[in-house]
This record gives sequence, structure tokens and C-alpha cells, in this order.
Amino acid sequence: MSGVTIHQVAAAAGVSASTVSNVLNGRTDRMQAATLARVEQTIERLSYRPNRAARMLRTGRIKVIGLIVPSVANPFWGSLARELEAIALAEGYHVLLCNSERDPARELKYGEELLADGVSGVVLCSSLPSLEHVEPLLSRGLKMVAFDRTAQAGDPPSLASISVDNAMGAELATRHLLELGHRRLAFVSGSVNSVNRRERLRGFRAALEEAGLDPADAIVWPGADTTEFGDKDAAELGRNAARELLSGPRPPTAFVAINDMCAIGICRGAKDAGRTAGRDVSVVGFDDILLADLFEPPLTTVRQPLTEMAAETFQQLRARIESAPSAGRSLLIRPRLVVRESTAPVSASVPAQADPQVNAVT
Repeated sequence: MSGVTIHQVAAAAGVSASTVSNVLNGRTDRMQAATLARVEQTIERLSYRPNRAARMLRTGRIKVIGLIVPSVANPFWGSLARELEAIALAEGYHVLLCNSERDPARELKYGEELLADGVSGVVLCSSLPSLEHVEPLLSRGLKMVAFDRTAQAGDPPSLASISVDNAMGAELATRHLLELGHRRLAFVSGSVNSVNRRERLRGFRAALEEAGLDPADAIVWPGADTTEFGDKDAAELGRNAARELLSGPRPPTAFVAINDMCAIGICRGAKDAGRTAGRDVSVVGFDDILLADLFEPPLTTVRQPLTEMAAETFQQLRARIESAPSAGRSLLIRPRLVVRESTAPVSASVPAQADPQVNAVT
């Protein structure tokens, strides 16, 4: 049956249109069980679907949230979208996904379009140091939660920030390699001009300093000095880094990668250079995407608890959408090191392990 109205549903169920509206919007706490069942059965029998445009005219908003990620070319962001969508659907919300490539202008444009379409809440995942570009959206009433980004000085007071402890995660990865006897370590990333990547680099250097090594001498692959974040081609970035570093006069024996896709690329680049990850060189990723356990060798990595993070993100955003404005909140979630087969004790065939310093690449 097509073109069914809420009034027709109400008449067929023997209730008022407001009662049907209450059922559709989850306001059923005080409703009798028999009435609720009758309305739900009638909605199903008549195949009634609410008109979103009409709902927006009445309320000024729709039960849809926006999710702006750097790029789903990195499976981590696809997994976040899946987790967030599952939680949102269970609460009656839908999710619109946007890829921004960490471009501030693109993030602003998406935010403007979502707001114009009646979307009143957005999860923003760019992790850029400044969110000044989205302040006009916040001043117009758009609610926002920053994901994978710790709170920064100058952030809007209403902004909530949720992130794994990126510095701790990188420290866990680096300590693991140091405990395996590695001393020539390399940190491989795209641009480090984002909050989460800066924190990971800080954690890498902190672990070296803790071990009595000079962080200033650490190998930070020059590719990290570029302005490109490498979200969509992180694997190729890692492959190029491994090829270059392993062909040098004093190659690293272990790598800390900015994420799992980069780590997978490093493993492939090691193979190109005649080395085997997990035997001749060790590699640690970050995120624990599905591919990490399926890859050969299975990847040692830092796990982000995505289910927990997605649930907290949705709850923070919904509270801002459905309740009075609240002050910003910054939540830091602990990561966990997952040891698999891409790391091993430093190879006996690698020379100069007594060198107390970490090689520098300039």
C-alpha cells in the first residue's frame, strides 16, 4: 500500500495521530502494551513509512547523524562506520558517511550540507590541530564530537573529544620492540600534521628516551615531512619507506608504523628488499584492522577498542542533540598491544647491535 499517511494508520489502529507519532519516536514509556502492539502491527500491515521531509518541517531536524572520515580506503574508518551505524540504528538513527581527505574546506562543505538537510549532529574524524574552520557550523547549532583527536587549546567549549591514547599506544609498540633487543628503530608515517599522529610520534620518542636512547637520533622516515597524510595510499607509503631504509648503509631492524595499512606496506617493502617481516625485520602497526590477523605474517599491532569508542561517541553526540547544550568532554581510552608474528627478537645476523644509539636519517 503506497501513500499511507499517519492519520490513516491512526484510524486503522483506533488511536490518535499523536499516539502513532509517539510510537515512531520511541516515546512509549507510559503507553499500554496492548496499544503499542496494535499500533506497531498496523504500521507493519500498512507498510507505513514516515515522511522525513514533513518531519523536518515540524521539528527542524531528522534522526540522522553525519560521519566525516578521512577516507574509507583505510579499513579502520570503514570499521568505525560499521560500528557506529549498528549502534545508531539500534537507537533509531541513521548515518550519512562522508570522506574528507582531511581537507578543512571539504569538511566545512559537508557540514554545511548536512546542516542544511536537517542533520543536527556530526562525528568529525579528521584530527586536525585546529577546528576553527567548523566553528561557524557550531555557532549555527550543529552538534559535534571529534573522534580520534584529544582536546586542544582553543577548542570550542561545547566540543566533545574522544580518542584512544595514541601516545600510550606508540609507547607500547616501541617498548615491545626494545624488549626484543631492537635498537635501530624507524617510525614511518605520512604527514604528522594531525593531533593523533603527533601523539604517536611523541610516544615513540618517549619510549626511546625511557630506554636510554636519544630521541633526536631516531629514524623518522623523511616521507613523514610531506604535507600529504597518505590515508588512501598508506600501504604504498610504507612499502616505499621500507625499500628506501632497508637499502641504506645502516638499515633499521624494526619499524613502528602509523597504522596497519602502512605496516602491511612495510612488510611488502621488506620482501622487495629481500627481507622477511617477523624474521629479518620486525613491524608493528596501529589500529588492529580485520586484515591484521589475516595478513601473512599476522601483524603485531596496537588495538583501538572500536566498539567501545563508537558507543561512547554516539552517546556523547546523542546527548548533545536531544538535551540541553552541555560542556565539552575529553575522553581518552586505553589501547592494547596485540602480539602476533610480524615481530621477533632481533636477528643474530644483524650487525652492530651494541651501538647504543638509534640511527638517524637526514
